[in-house]
Amino acid sequence: MSYEELLTETAQANEQVVVMTAENRALVRNLPAILGKRFIDTGITEQTMIGAAAGLALRGRIPVVHALAAFLTMRAFEFIRTDVGIPALPVKLSGFIPGLLSDANGPTHQAIEDISLLRGIPNMTVYAPADEDDLIKMLPCIWSSPAPAYTRINIRKPVYQHSEYTPGQAETICEGADVTILTYGLLFEQAFAATELLKAEGLSIGLVNMRSLKPVDEQVILKAAKSTAVVVVEDHFVTGGLYTIVAEVLLKHQQTADVLPVSLSEKWFRPGLLPDVLQHEGFTGKQIADRIFAHLTKGKNPSQLLYPQLED
Repeated sequence: MSYEELLTETAQANEQVVVMTAENRALVRNLPAILGKRFIDTGITEQTMIGAAAGLALRGRIPVVHALAAFLTMRAFEFIRTDVGIPALPVKLSGFIPGLLSDANGPTHQAIEDISLLRGIPNMTVYAPADEDDLIKMLPCIWSSPAPAYTRINIRKPVYQHSEYTPGQAETICEGADVTILTYGLLFEQAFAATELLKAEGLSIGLVNMRSLKPVDEQVILKAAKSTAVVVVEDHFVTGGLYTIVAEVLLKHQQTADVLPVSLSEKWFRPGLLPDVLQHEGFTGKQIADRIFAHLTKGKNPSQLLYPQLED
């Protein structure tokens, strides 16, 4: 099932669902003919769309709104905070091409601070599915919740068949004593590849698909902290995203851990085709595995290494 098919099925089953877009119909091209007046395109006016969605939500509707993630979360931020977050209205924000999925676009179109922005709004919930399979399994819970929600939309084909989604819970793919990788969204695919490479070298590697970043699964983070190292892999600025969330959880529970961030630092990524962006920014499975191995073996004699070379 695709995103559009799920949304069509949901809207046909519940007449309170209204689909809105700020001239971003890539995910919902067929819905105007199906939903009629329950499909609203406000044009390139993200602020107006959010204000209208809040008004509809006050009248019992469930608006599912669509825009490019960068414009949805930044251009309309005050409207999301004030009109949706403060009154805790069930407006469902679908952010298209978030993170590195905005591969061909420059900084103005890159949503790599979106999680930091949206999770800072009281009452807002924040989700980042790993791929289309994960997305379809998560959205029914997200849309049926009374809480406002932001979802990083990800329709890439899966490399792993995900478990059913339980609200607020992460998905543990495997457990490991040497390293636990915490990740979400697009980079789950690369973290999965890195896990397989490191396992082949005899290391005990855990992998967790976080799924929900607010609420966050604190117990899975605390369990990961028992590994020799925790690695956070995310296509987001290191400030305010999962790396910061992990730090907050550890501090809250007065625990420490060796945490390695594989994130974007203080710069936007260089535009290009997605494989080239991943390579240039150091996010391929092999590059992630290399960084993890280098971190684990820092200061050791090369003759002691299990992992002298990884093949491309």
